Amino acid sequence: MPTSGGALRIAVYAFDGVTMFHLSVPQLVFDEVRRQGLGQWTTVLFADRAGSVRTAEGYRIGDVQGPEVTEEADIVVVPSWFEDGRVAGAQFRRILTTAHDRGATVAGLCLGAVAVADAGLLSRRTAVTHWQAVDMLAARHRDIGVNASVLYIDHGDVLTSAGTASAIDACLHLVRVRLGAAAANRVARSLVVAPHREGGQAQYIERPLPAHLANDPIAVVIEWALLHLAEPLPVERLAEVAHLSRRTFIRAFQASTGVTPAVWVKQQRLDEARRLLETTDLAIDQVADACGFGSTVTLRQSFAAAFDTSPSEYRRRFDARTGAGNR
Repeated sequence: MPTSGGALRIAVYAFDGVTMFHLSVPQLVFDEVRRQGLGQWTTVLFADRAGSVRTAEGYRIGDVQGPEVTEEADIVVVPSWFEDGRVAGAQFRRILTTAHDRGATVAGLCLGAVAVADAGLLSRRTAVTHWQAVDMLAARHRDIGVNASVLYIDHGDVLTSAGTASAIDACLHLVRVRLGAAAANRVARSLVVAPHREGGQAQYIERPLPAHLANDPIAVVIEWALLHLAEPLPVERLAEVAHLSRRTFIRAFQASTGVTPAVWVKQQRLDEARRLLETTDLAIDQVADACGFGSTVTLRQSFAAAFDTSPSEYRRRFDARTGAGNR
C-alpha cells in the first residue's frame, strides 16, 4: 500500500507568454501524488495579480490566483520565465524571498532559474538552467556557479533544473525526497516516464537516439548490470559484456548516459538500496550485500554522501509497509 505523505501546498507561477508544457509539468507530477493516494498534494496557479493569463500557444487560462496564495505554500515553483529574459521585478523578488524566508522550497525550472537567481536565492551557490541561457545567467550573476552539465541541482531549500523536459526529473526528485523512491517510481510509472534519468542536459542536445536499442551494446550492458547489481561490476567486466575494449566502452558509455560506468553503477545500487529499505525487512547488512556494496560501512558512507541520512533513518521515514514514511 502507498504511504501517505500528508498535505502539501504547491504554488506555480503563471504569466503571459508561458508555454503550456512548462505550466503543466509541476501540476501533472504533483497532482499525480494525490491521484495515486500518496499524499494530499494540491497545486494552484498564481500570477502577479488574480485573473487570467494567456499562454504562448494563445490559450487563455482563467481563475489564476493572486500572489497571496504563496503565503501558505510549501513549495513555490517558477516553471519558466519570460522569453526576453527580463530581470525579475521587485514585487516578484519579494514573493520568492518571503516564501523562502518562512521555510518554503523555491524551485526554478528551466528559465525559471533566472528569476530565482534575480531574487538572490542562489548567491554563492551552484545552479542550472536551459543550456541556451547558461551564459546569460552566468554573466548576470557572477556569484553563482552555473553548471551546464546536470539535469537539476537541489540545495534543499532551493532547486533549479535544466531545459524543458528536465523539469519532470526535478519534480519527481521532489516527490522522491519527500515521499521516498517507491512513491516517485509509482508516480513515474503512472506518467510513463523514467523515474530517474542519469547524466546531464548535454547528452540531450542534438544527439540522435540509437536506431536499434537491441543492437546497442550500452543498452545491453545496462539491462544486464541491473540484474547483477549484487555482483562485482568493474569496468572490465562491463566492457566484456559489451564486447568492447575497456577504453572504447568507457567512451561509449559516457556518451550514451552522460556519466562514467562507476558513477552509474553506484547510483543504481543506491536506488536499489532505497527500494529494499522501503519495501522489505532485510537487515542493513543484507541490503548492502544485495546491492553490491560489500559491507554495511560502504553502504552507510555512500548513503550519507548521496542523501545526507543513514539507511536506518531512511527506512524509518519511508517504510512503505508500515506507513512510517508519513511526514
